[in-house]
Amino acid sequence: MQEQYFRERQDLQRLLKGSISVLGEELLVIAEEFSEWEDSKRRVDLLALDRSGALVVIELKRTEDGGHMELQAVRYAAMISTMGFQQTVAAHAKFLRGEMASAEAAILDFLGSPEVPESFGQRVRIVLVSPDFSRELTTAVLWLNTNGLDIRCVRVRPYLLDGRTIVEVDQIIPLREAQDYTVRIKEKEQEARKAAESNIDFTRYDLTVGGQTYRNLWKRNLMWIAVSRALQAGLSVEALARIIPSRKFLAVEGELSGEEFLAAAQQARSAEGYVFRPERMFADDEHLIHARGKTVCLSNQWGLPSLPLVDKIAEAVPQLQMKYQQTLGPVDELED
Repeated sequence: MQEQYFRERQDLQRLLKGSISVLGEELLVIAEEFSEWEDSKRRVDLLALDRSGALVVIELKRTEDGGHMELQAVRYAAMISTMGFQQTVAAHAKFLRGEMASAEAAILDFLGSPEVPESFGQRVRIVLVSPDFSRELTTAVLWLNTNGLDIRCVRVRPYLLDGRTIVEVDQIIPLREAQDYTVRIKEKEQEARKAAESNIDFTRYDLTVGGQTYRNLWKRNLMWIAVSRALQAGLSVEALARIIPSRKFLAVEGELSGEEFLAAAQQARSAEGYVFRPERMFADDEHLIHARGKTVCLSNQWGLPSLPLVDKIAEAVPQLQMKYQQTLGPVDELED
């Protein structure tokens, strides 16, 4: 590469950014020259995302031995490991030179999910790209991989052919033979994930509040009634925020409805660095909660881990004597 004046950023990085699939898997480039961290001027050559929601640090070198790029990449991976979804969206918006909403939509579309997967960003992988790798580097990578890291070494070599530069790309760690085994393991994990996703919980619940019983409720309706009755009974928004995550509800000043509320909600979420997605919220006028001069909008996305939150809400408003139990017997009348 050096003999052919093949530059690292202007040539190699530019080519990979435009043809990231040559690395042998489906990746979405999130950012280039990423450096959004404090007290450091270091830059990740390319930051990407894989289909599982893992962040991928791609480190490039044009030297013949790879230098000490594995140590540099491990540092970057450690810094990236604390990166959340909204930071990723912001970095991608900057890369696209677009809006947060379009960047978020692009990421979710790539992940094939309508909402942020719980596994997002829980793993950070490393891809090292260089014309060759020294024995010391490959030994270090193999040892790091046996101790829980996920590092790939991809060799790229340019050749001159009839006045054109042809780049050969070859993954050397893990070897292609071992890669087949890795693919089988991933396919097995995907099958297990699909099986878990297909095991949908259809359990219904009966909720009693202040002597009134609401029957055959989905968990989302259970949560909405519990929160609504608690706020109407005097629970403050501040107290509610100490019980349930802030991403699960939104409170705006004034008793608003319709387009007026949606505009205020979009503005409030934008100020927090988020995108307001009304389809994931009880955002219709019938379900907006008005209490103490505020309008509260609750999420409609709740799973089994949310049930203990109902217990905490009940503890916060003991006068309501709130309690719930699983609906017994056949479900005759279904709640929306």
